[in-house]
Amino acid sequence: MRYLAIDPGEKRVGLAVGDDETGIASPFAVIESSDAAERVRRMELAIADSQPSALVVGLPLNMDGTEGPSAERARVFARDLADRFNLPVHLVDERLTSYSADTRMTPMNLTHKKKKARRDAIAAAEILKGFLETLPRPDGDQA
Repeated sequence: MRYLAIDPGEKRVGLAVGDDETGIASPFAVIESSDAAERVRRMELAIADSQPSALVVGLPLNMDGTEGPSAERARVFARDLADRFNLPVHLVDERLTSYSADTRMTPMNLTHKKKKARRDAIAAAEILKGFLETLPRPDGDQA
């Protein structure tokens, strides 16, 4: 099954693709726009391009596991995606994914601007990687 992970934000949306057969999640794209309608339009293009069987959306929980306003916005966003694209949507805890993305980029010696441009797609890949690790492998074993 092919998945498209979405790390939603108010200005940037990170996207990653992966599948349960290989268990690999790869950064796909970053959509950057302060216009919500434009972000959705570009997500439509990404969904058409990547042809996922399901979507995985980052759920921004507080560090203590509770939900705040950002988590509620992510839940509404996930419901809207499910309705709009008629695809299953899985919500996944995204705590520390941006930190993990920054850590992965440290040895790359990128400028702040280049890191910022890649961070959200790498964070989406971290979200998807975590999700894929919870799925049973095609050979019947847990990942």
